Amino acid sequence: MSTVPLIVNGHAVTVDVDPSTPLLYILRNNLDMMSPRFGCGLGQCGACTVIVEGEAIRSCITPVSAVEGFQITTLEGLGTADTPHPIVQAWIDHQAAQCGYCQSGMIMSVKALLDQNPKATETEIREALVGNLCRCGAHLRVIKAALQYAQEARA
Repeated sequence: MSTVPLIVNGHAVTVDVDPSTPLLYILRNNLDMMSPRFGCGLGQCGACTVIVEGEAIRSCITPVSAVEGFQITTLEGLGTADTPHPIVQAWIDHQAAQCGYCQSGMIMSVKALLDQNPKATETEIREALVGNLCRCGAHLRVIKAALQYAQEARA
């Protein structure tokens, strides 16, 4: 076990864990962050996506030691139920979530893209979501929500 300092949603925390433990397990099991989800465990479905230093990453395949001291953002770091972040509000407005299991990963993927490129096109948004799988087929509503957020972010 090792002590690993992290910055999660703007808060400094320290966890005593095996440094090879996937970040996803630390977020969920040690820090009670329920938004990143276990989907495939292989970094292929996107359900575990979080933002690390501005980049969307798959937390299920990222050892916690690789993000030591980095800024990690989960969906919990984007507003509250009473005052949702504009990207979350766009998802609500378009009822983008059907079952919702994959939506945190999709939101984080779109947010990372639009933080880096506020003028992203629909094609670029679709490309950013290629690695986010949704069995419900909510992709069209997700695209509409992402485009709404992009338009609001530009204004």
